[in-house]
Amino acid sequence: MSRRKTRVVKIGSIAVGGGNPVAIQSMTKVKTSAVAKVAAQLRLLEKEGCEIVRLSVKDNEDAVALRRIKKMTGLPLVADIHFDWRLALAAIDSGVDKIRINPGNISDRKKLAEIAAAAVARGTAVRLGINSGSLPEGRGDTVSRMVKGALKYLRILEDYGLSRMVVSLKASSARETVDAYSRISGLCDYPLHLGVTATGLPEHGLVKSSVAIGALLLRGIGDTIRVSLTDTPQQEVRAAKLILEAAGARTFGHEVISCPTCGRCEVNLAKIVKDLGRAIAGMPVTGGRHLKVAVMGCVVNGPGEARSADIGIAFGRNEGLIFKSGVPAGKVKYENCLAVLLSEIGKMGRAG
Repeated sequence: MSRRKTRVVKIGSIAVGGGNPVAIQSMTKVKTSAVAKVAAQLRLLEKEGCEIVRLSVKDNEDAVALRRIKKMTGLPLVADIHFDWRLALAAIDSGVDKIRINPGNISDRKKLAEIAAAAVARGTAVRLGINSGSLPEGRGDTVSRMVKGALKYLRILEDYGLSRMVVSLKASSARETVDAYSRISGLCDYPLHLGVTATGLPEHGLVKSSVAIGALLLRGIGDTIRVSLTDTPQQEVRAAKLILEAAGARTFGHEVISCPTCGRCEVNLAKIVKDLGRAIAGMPVTGGRHLKVAVMGCVVNGPGEARSADIGIAFGRNEGLIFKSGVPAGKVKYENCLAVLLSEIGKMGRAG
């Protein structure tokens, strides 16, 4: 896909913008000064594939704790700052890779000047993060206020020498989120951090985030994403990967495509698909080849509808027809189907 052209901003070891892969973010969900608990969540996030982690900074105890946490992980750390501009200075002093400030609750020019000076001196990146629930002062509809506010405060921070910035404009509405990012994308060249805020029940949040973030990614907009869910940080990372893969922005492993089943299906296809998904989740992709694996419940949804798959199986009663690149390659008994598929996936992956 054609990506929006932006400047590159380094956040620790991760570069966002400029055509770099869309980076996955999440946020720890315990008090930052509870260092042991934070460290445990960071280990889980790193294992899940998270690439940038944000931590809330509610008080000076949190800000000071960031220095210890920074030594415990190789993940780039972002300090989330609201209301108290001095916490931004303390977080920068603790060595975080980026800070997030919200113009809706930190807008005084003198305070912003001090934040910018400290960030420039330490090489700390800054995310200008605007939320529909805490907008900068101004007139107009929500989207207009978000975009105008972002541009206004970008210019202020630029006046004080800051150029390593990322922008986010998050609403709780998918439509407003898409509108805001679409507008700002043509008005500046800063990388955009995509997300929807206050998404509601976990399943609703997943759908809402998929709609908004997916729509933007398909337009080539977006350089890093955080899927905000009322759920574990690990689930946010899993959701981000699924969205990025569905949009064709990144690939993390082999892809399974399967039919929804109907009255023609004579096997427990749902179980096969789930078992296959679990089996290939940790399977290394060798030679850079990400396979498309089809699992179809009958001959109607067999090689024809899954012709683009590298390998697949179409079931009849108690047996399945293996096919490769749409061409039949032999039958296999139902009870052996998973083992055969996994074996073939391994062979094809190693072949590159």
